[in-house]
Amino acid sequence: MTEQPRLAEQNAAVRLPEPFLKWFAQRGWSPRAHQIELLATAQAGQSVLLIAPTGAGKTLAGFMPSLTELARRPGRKPGQARRGIHTLYISPLKALAVDIERNLGKPVEEIGLSVTIETRTGDTPAHKRQRQKRAPPEILLTTPEQLALLIAAPDARRFFEDLRYVVLDELHSLVTSKRGHLLSLGLARLRSFVPSLQTIGLSATVAEPDELRRWLVSQNPPGGMAELIVVTGGAKPDISILDSEQHVPWAGHSARYATPEIYSEIKRHKTTLLFVNTRSQAELLFQELWRVNEDTLPIALHHGSLDVAQRRRVEKAMGENALRAIVATSTLDLGIDWGDVDLVVHVGAPKGASRLAQRIGRANHRMDEPSKAILIPANRFEVLECRAALDANYLGAQDTPPLVNGGLDVLAQHVLGCACGAPFHADALFEEVRTAAPYAELDRPTFDRVVDFVATGGYALKNYERYARIRLNKDGLWRVSNPRIAQQYRLNVGTIIEVPALNVRYVKAGSKGSASRGGRVLGKIEEAFLETLTHGDTFMFAGKVLRFEGIRDNECFVSNAPGSDAKVPYYGGGKFPLSTYLAEQVRIMLDDPQRWKKLPEQVADWLRFQADKSV
Repeated sequence: MTEQPRLAEQNAAVRLPEPFLKWFAQRGWSPRAHQIELLATAQAGQSVLLIAPTGAGKTLAGFMPSLTELARRPGRKPGQARRGIHTLYISPLKALAVDIERNLGKPVEEIGLSVTIETRTGDTPAHKRQRQKRAPPEILLTTPEQLALLIAAPDARRFFEDLRYVVLDELHSLVTSKRGHLLSLGLARLRSFVPSLQTIGLSATVAEPDELRRWLVSQNPPGGMAELIVVTGGAKPDISILDSEQHVPWAGHSARYATPEIYSEIKRHKTTLLFVNTRSQAELLFQELWRVNEDTLPIALHHGSLDVAQRRRVEKAMGENALRAIVATSTLDLGIDWGDVDLVVHVGAPKGASRLAQRIGRANHRMDEPSKAILIPANRFEVLECRAALDANYLGAQDTPPLVNGGLDVLAQHVLGCACGAPFHADALFEEVRTAAPYAELDRPTFDRVVDFVATGGYALKNYERYARIRLNKDGLWRVSNPRIAQQYRLNVGTIIEVPALNVRYVKAGSKGSASRGGRVLGKIEEAFLETLTHGDTFMFAGKVLRFEGIRDNECFVSNAPGSDAKVPYYGGGKFPLSTYLAEQVRIMLDDPQRWKKLPEQVADWLRFQADKSV
């Protein structure tokens, strides 16, 4: 069957509302086959996993079932009770949720839909989060941690009673970590509230699709899988490795040697997205680019330690194509469609084939146009890592780690969260937990030990009252021992390990923060780094050179400092391991001197010298 008749047949089957067809027609578009197929699958009551390359319209496809259903739903009558959430969108990144709100809001407005869309992340003010509970939006864009908080609320069942769909974006990056384990337990709880719940998984890079298909649906009884839609094709990316004429260092991770060549590429393109692996590298690269920025091009900085207001300003400027370059960490490397980015520069080795594929997909963000990327090795050994990553990308190799059984520490956190929401019966919660794919093989004795650990603190802590977080009542239900326990849970929920950090706040030079409360906050810096500073030391943060004035009331006070001789903060979680796949490819390269001839002469000469001198 040809594409057009098949599309027409599917269109009729799914009954796409007239405003949607008109909106597509006004733009000279037609719904893509996978968008219609996903809509038909969802309307048939099935959960589904969509695997598609960058630019294939995954986001619109994922929201089509929700938008078409909401378009047909009658409006709320005066005096009628407010409805709960209709669709929950879960993203691994706060910036991605904000970007989806921006990109989804435009077609919703143009189609003429009366649909409320809001974000709920760690950046959302407390008053807005409270208001969302009283008057929920129809589509809520959030993160795994916020879902854990929502299901731990006493009114969680009422809040989610109207939930129809959960859309999980960049699913491959969610499921492989403890964040994914916590999210899977959250989905299990949502399924207990709404047994008819459907999930829609969106992903561009998947090594084992069946693992994700099982993850999306209940595994009690085991073996169930979501439907699968795979979109093939897409232009092959144009990736190169910088063969610099400058001296490439033997060690280090700053890539300062390449700054003039990076700046030259920025000038040759409309918008360049520069990725680095750590926040300290981002600060350093940003300073180096401004040092050579003779044309005063608008260049911005984006990483997770910056104040939310600064991050939002940068994101807004990116969306308006007001920037020529953005230096970013992983805060922008998934799914985000920012304006006219036509070049991605990766400074330092990407450390993984899948991570490289994600990041270079940010250029063009269109399926039929190749993404252009340049890899900048920071030292000679990273040339080998970049070559292995480039070869893996052209081969379509994936190095996403395999899924593992759910962590018991995450389960213990979830057990406490459930008790914070409402009393639970151990038998019912055990059966619920086993619906989550990472916990499908959990046995009852292990589950009971986890519940006992939450209730007593385990054999080591059972004599301390403060570790008795839940208690068993005569009615057979487990309850939170004390309201303070629930408060502590809500303040500490999540699996991302945080190190102590202090606000960085402006004051007048020399005031040490004693004259007043100071000016605006720039962001947060790890306490361990600040402890190495003495009054008058300078360091780089938020793209500025700052003078350390002192610490008071858990805040670091700073003033602007001239000069460039400044320290660079180090951050918790700043190291990236090389993936097993790329490590194997690098070892093969090292073991075969014949392959050295294809490497830049500086690198080949270094390897020959190493072979000659090394024992």
